[in-house]
Amino acid sequence: MIIVTGAAGFIGSCLVSKLNSSGYNNVVGVDDFSKTDKDPNLEGKNLLKKVERGDFISWIDDNEKEIEFIFHLGARTDTTEFNVEVFNKLNLNYSKDVWKKCTQYQIPLVYASSAATYGLGELGYSDDESRIPKLQPLNPYGRSKNDFDIWTLGQEEKPFFWAGLKFFNVYGPNEYHKGRMASVIFHAFNQISNTSKMKLFRSHKEGIEHGHQKRDFVYVKDVMNVCEFLMHHRKNSGIYNLGSGTARTFLDLAKSVFKALDKAEEIEFIDTPEDIRDTYQYFTEATMEKLKSIGYSTPFHSLEEGIDDYVRNYLVPNSYC
Repeated sequence: MIIVTGAAGFIGSCLVSKLNSSGYNNVVGVDDFSKTDKDPNLEGKNLLKKVERGDFISWIDDNEKEIEFIFHLGARTDTTEFNVEVFNKLNLNYSKDVWKKCTQYQIPLVYASSAATYGLGELGYSDDESRIPKLQPLNPYGRSKNDFDIWTLGQEEKPFFWAGLKFFNVYGPNEYHKGRMASVIFHAFNQISNTSKMKLFRSHKEGIEHGHQKRDFVYVKDVMNVCEFLMHHRKNSGIYNLGSGTARTFLDLAKSVFKALDKAEEIEFIDTPEDIRDTYQYFTEATMEKLKSIGYSTPFHSLEEGIDDYVRNYLVPNSYC
């Protein structure tokens, strides 16, 4: 059995789809299945069983001999939530429990970390593990992810293979339920479809033009390819960046969505809200040499390629991965 936690969520449901398409029908999904807004993400997918999040840790004890691999992608991802206890429970301590079971039964593990651990990027965006304790995330979500990374690195006993993946700005199908936390591409599609215009934040930083703030946007299909690679690779344990490796501007993003929708460009710049202006990131870019050094060589989608596929094949027809 291959376990996917967060199976009903954005990245988790795409991974279930990827595994099914690769011939794996022995997939067990773990999630809080009481949240029905995510149900469409799993329609048509083959799951051997659904396990409620609260039952999973004890369920491992009863089924450990049949578990081949665990992808731990479930987490509270709301960066606007500031209740630290929520993140301690769902991200930090729950992940520790998963890790301990994988160590006890020597089950290989891939878990979701986040580029939010890098904060404003004061130390750059290298996945050199010696830098991780020095990082300064900007919110409780980022801190919970970094705290778990630090904890894993300090453990003497580990699964025989494990990898933490620092996801950068992931976009793609199956994020319909995420609301405010959905990708900029998703919001751009809706805004342009409804108004034929796109509003972008002005730059409030000297030397950076409006719309030239940059992020590393990575298509979810590339994330799936990396996950499948690691499932077969099972060596070179550690924490890895997972972005496209190329920072692109919000202007590039907006132009790509207009093009995919076959609409004329109309872009308006608005002030960045004052409450986020001081902590607004003007640049993120994953260094990807570490992942490539262990043999990963599949090319990543360019921003234009990813957006074109996402918009034309998923957002316009309102379909799922």
